[in-house]
Amino acid sequence: MQKKKIPQRMCVGCQEMKSKRELLRIVRTPAGSVEWDPSGKKSGRGAYICPSEECLGKAVKQKRLEKALSQSIEDEVYEILRSGIKNS
Repeated sequence: MQKKKIPQRMCVGCQEMKSKRELLRIVRTPAGSVEWDPSGKKSGRGAYICPSEECLGKAVKQKRLEKALSQSIEDEVYEILRSGIKNS
């Protein structure tokens, strides 16, 4: 019997490969809005980040999240992510 393959994704903050389930997904929807995707199933361009303040800080400082989603991100979205990280 073959082992089940675990999907790996790269954190935009620390640039480390981790299991998809360990990371938070941020998605740019087809309508153009940027949202936190707790289910991981929304349609659109996605980016992944570790649930830590350090990784979010690096991503914000170096605009890695904006580059990954090819769109500028408002401060409100970062605040939603910070609250999501604190709750997870």
